[in-house]
Amino acid sequence: MTMAPAQAGWRFRQPSVIPGFGLTLGFSLVYLTLIILIPLTGLVWRSAALGWTDFWHIVTAPRTLKALQISFGTALIAAAINVVFGTLVAWVLVRYKFPGRRIVDAMVDLPFALPTAVAGIALTTLYAPNGWLGAPLMQAGIKVAYTPLGIVIALVFVSLPFVVRTVEPIIEEIDKEVEEAAATLGASRFQTITKVLFPGLAPAIITGFALAFARGVGEFGSVIFIAGNLPNVTEIAPLLIVIRLEEFNYAAATAIAATMLGLSFALLLVINLLQSWSRKRYG
Repeated sequence: MTMAPAQAGWRFRQPSVIPGFGLTLGFSLVYLTLIILIPLTGLVWRSAALGWTDFWHIVTAPRTLKALQISFGTALIAAAINVVFGTLVAWVLVRYKFPGRRIVDAMVDLPFALPTAVAGIALTTLYAPNGWLGAPLMQAGIKVAYTPLGIVIALVFVSLPFVVRTVEPIIEEIDKEVEEAAATLGASRFQTITKVLFPGLAPAIITGFALAFARGVGEFGSVIFIAGNLPNVTEIAPLLIVIRLEEFNYAAATAIAATMLGLSFALLLVINLLQSWSRKRYG
């Protein structure tokens, strides 16, 4: 009995456990439009109504520029720190078995469940000049609370899980025999990390960095307490938006928000391009 040859050509509709491709696609588009596209369009539309001159005047104000610099600068630093230490935490949780491992693994997810305001109050109490850690650091000449350093610490706390949970599954897929084979062939530990392990982890690390950065830029609750909210010193852009809203200056609030939106899109686009390049480069 001869079997009929398979139909050649590309099929648009792929088999799926959930039936109704048209229905699910339509629901997804409508949902994303209502939740994301319409609010962002309204923000851009309200900002465009200001006119280029007024918009530029608001965005280039010294206080606005400093708030944007603090928000994006501290978010980048915190994401970079989490890339290093988050990858190390993920490596320890995957590669080693030790007493209390489940507790440590649960602690990584604590920033997900903990309200950001509670985290901010706890960090402020801990790093305040009279706090458990703040007092010894003050004696050493290091002030954490009410400085940009305190903002970085808060952002590191809230964005750590994004890096750990992104890198952890990729580490689980790397066999230990690969490392042993590299050592057998004479590779040093540094060469094993850079030539054997890093290529496979690079896309996940970049993804974790992007997620941590995105969380840090928009973070509010855990920052406002430890930052002290000093204009031109520790005032973040989200707080400046809230201040403008409380002043009923909706034009300035929408202009700052639209600027943050544009800068975030641009940086995330660059990160996605790097991620795409790393996947093509390393596979």
